[in-house]
Amino acid sequence: MKLFPIRGGVHPEYRKEQTSEKAIVAMPMPRLLYIPLQQHVGAPAEVLVAGGDLVKKGQMIARSQGTISASQHAPTSGRIVSVTDVAAPHPSGLPQTTIIIEPDGKDEWADLPEPVADPFAADLQVIRDRVAQAGVVGLGGAVFPAAVKLNLGTQYKIEILLINGAECEPYITCDDRVMREYADEVIDGARIVARVMGAPRVVVGIELNKPQAIEIMTKAAAPFAEVEVVGVPALYPMGYAHELILAITGRETPAGKRTAEVGVVAYNVATVRAVHQAVRFGRPLISRVVTVSGGAIREPKNVLTPIGARVADLIEFCGGFSAPPARLVNGGPMMGEPLPSLEVPVVKGTAGILALTAEETNTQAASPCIRCGSCVTICPAGLSPVEMAAFIRKDNLEAAARLGVMDCVSCGSCSWVCPSHIPLVHYFNYAKGALNKQERERRKNERVKILAEVRVIRVEKAAEAKRAAMAARKPATAATPAADAPPGNAGQANTSSTAEEKTNA
Repeated sequence: MKLFPIRGGVHPEYRKEQTSEKAIVAMPMPRLLYIPLQQHVGAPAEVLVAGGDLVKKGQMIARSQGTISASQHAPTSGRIVSVTDVAAPHPSGLPQTTIIIEPDGKDEWADLPEPVADPFAADLQVIRDRVAQAGVVGLGGAVFPAAVKLNLGTQYKIEILLINGAECEPYITCDDRVMREYADEVIDGARIVARVMGAPRVVVGIELNKPQAIEIMTKAAAPFAEVEVVGVPALYPMGYAHELILAITGRETPAGKRTAEVGVVAYNVATVRAVHQAVRFGRPLISRVVTVSGGAIREPKNVLTPIGARVADLIEFCGGFSAPPARLVNGGPMMGEPLPSLEVPVVKGTAGILALTAEETNTQAASPCIRCGSCVTICPAGLSPVEMAAFIRKDNLEAAARLGVMDCVSCGSCSWVCPSHIPLVHYFNYAKGALNKQERERRKNERVKILAEVRVIRVEKAAEAKRAAMAARKPATAATPAADAPPGNAGQANTSSTAEEKTNA
């Protein structure tokens, strides 16, 4: 297949060799599991259990609510300890509502939904419902509910389902291992998703620095004419869906638009494997593969981790720290976020836990910009980071917005390439957060204004109806005395008329 050039990109030191040859291993069940109600984009799930309840593996313990939401399930059997606030795996460390489970050691499955006998003949809505019920979300980092994404086929003409196996973040190898160890399940899940979306073609994009994955996935796809495996250059951020789509199809997604509008939808390899598990076996998403790596980790591994295990449990399973980490990262070093502590849980979107040494972080003090233009050259979104940062430093967010700061994908390439070590991506993340807050306030004020206007109209209508009712009663009251007047009055009226007629004569 002919590949197309992409804009920008960098070549960081990948350091995947620490775990790329480490087969996936399952960690023991920890003493407690912490299941946050919100592990996805959208509304948090609604709690279905309470302290003291007994649950089984795979049982739904929190139900999706709203159009965009995802259900949560028990990763093993046990007892609900409590439903309380626990620190989230987010740099803020702010608490969020979390279900705490004490495993009973039996690992006893709940009654699961019946497997879909033939996903390629079943009603499409049955498959969408099954994926929704299983709580599957995007496992590549977007954590968007997978069932909602399946509906794009009803809104747009999808020509290509792109399976993202690029995995361009340094250190992270969980997707590489999933492709090498579960290739048949990935291909089957991809074909199921393609059928639901009405996509006639499936293309799997894998960076060329994963030759074993390319070989194994190509062999698994061989029996299916509609599926093609393509090797793409190892260039960060090739794993960003817009870049991978551009490289493979030549179609550029306009700013603010969905990729579906250019006829392509992308799914992560682990996500389509989760779809396979949900449809073929009725199994919900209760675990995921996490890469634990970095120079401060004693035994780097790819670990099959139950959702809700603490980061501390995961690191202990990997032999603990070989040296005090200079930085703990949730995800990869380019787009990952600092971990507030080791006590936070692994969630559905946790692809990697990195413990980096001071040498790996290479933290240096920022110096003045030398206007070299390197950040402009490598920006995959075609932005001007140096100009945006200058406006943001002056707190001129409106000017930064006009330059397209909201189109920044936070890939970190500009910060990585900057010779002055300016934390450009931090400026942009701050600006996007502030602008989003302003937009939320604007929408809130607009809603309040509309509600106030509606109330004024409602009050005016009520007053008008009241006046109309009073006016309707007045004529009836005035007509009553004339109708009931005594005969004498009628005679006086006639006499007066007769006298007037005589005078006029």
